[in-house]
Amino acid sequence: MPEVRSPTVLLFDIDGTLVTTGGAGRRAMTRAFEALTGRDDATRFPFAGMTDRAIVRSGLRNVGCDDGDDAVARLLTLYLELLEGEVESASRYGVYPGVVPALDAAARAERTAIGLGTGNVRAGARIKLSRVGLDSRFGFGGFGCDHEDRAELLRAGAERGAALLGLDRGECRVVVVGDTVRDVDAALAIGAEVVAVGTGGEELAVLRARGATFVVRDLHEPGAIDLLLG
Repeated sequence: MPEVRSPTVLLFDIDGTLVTTGGAGRRAMTRAFEALTGRDDATRFPFAGMTDRAIVRSGLRNVGCDDGDDAVARLLTLYLELLEGEVESASRYGVYPGVVPALDAAARAERTAIGLGTGNVRAGARIKLSRVGLDSRFGFGGFGCDHEDRAELLRAGAERGAALLGLDRGECRVVVVGDTVRDVDAALAIGAEVVAVGTGGEELAVLRARGATFVVRDLHEPGAIDLLLG
């Protein structure tokens, strides 16, 4: 069984880190905006590292619509309805190299809590992971419905993971696994380590310069699992 130096909370991002959805999320979001605002240009900006609620609020502002919490909630409700169909029909959908072995190794490790740290709202995370059978791998998480700010949702996930281990967060090593500079920034903001992967398209040098603790091409890279487990 792999040895862990200290109790560890692992928080995995989803899009670009665990899976590629072939654009299913963006298509569902665009369709939701078209249906509720009549505009198809609301979200012509990069989503990488953004939370679902922040994406919706920014899109509403872009087209001059009310961006209050009620309006955000209405659009997210429709987005989730559309997301199921988009995920089902997406032709380019899959798990990135090394993800399953990394999750297997973490599941065997003692004093390790495996969770999500994602900008997706909880229901969206479930939809995206269910298609590839990964939804049952994560017993907790920090989600886009916890907070629009990525650092705060990671903080929530870290606290939940520590609680599952019967510890305070300060007693745990927290490791965020992500693919964007926003993942790196948010992890560092809560004092976590960052394993940054290049599967989402960001240059490894950029992730390294941003301050990621470790940078790997993907989780299949030799030594990547050891970095996760300490």
